[in-house]
Amino acid sequence: MFQPSDSFSSFSVNDIEKARSFYGTTLGLPVENTMGGLNITVPGGHRVFAYPKPDHEPASFTVLNFRVDDLDAAIGQLADLGISLEKYPSTPEMPVDEQGVLRDPESGMGIAWFKDPAGNVLSVMAG
Repeated sequence: MFQPSDSFSSFSVNDIEKARSFYGTTLGLPVENTMGGLNITVPGGHRVFAYPKPDHEPASFTVLNFRVDDLDAAIGQLADLGISLEKYPSTPEMPVDEQGVLRDPESGMGIAWFKDPAGNVLSVMAG
């Protein structure tokens, strides 16, 4: 039987120093150097590992989600940090507002996307 003792996610970046600055200084997350990459401690105490990859191509999907209590306040905080939201096209299956935020009026859930310096997609979500 498979019985791991721990788990973590990882994703590549094209510039470790830019990633360290973004995740550690801009977002204010604890970041440690390890094995040529970065251990990033995210809220809840979990870790993700960002590693350098010379031929890095940004993920075409969300690699990291941040849950918040107040989505609009978090979007404002990101804007104050100079972080712009991604604005994906609105579709019947995924109707986004003029800010690029997907909101579900029934559940109260909302999600907005932004990118790290390597172009990886991150999200902030509430509900």
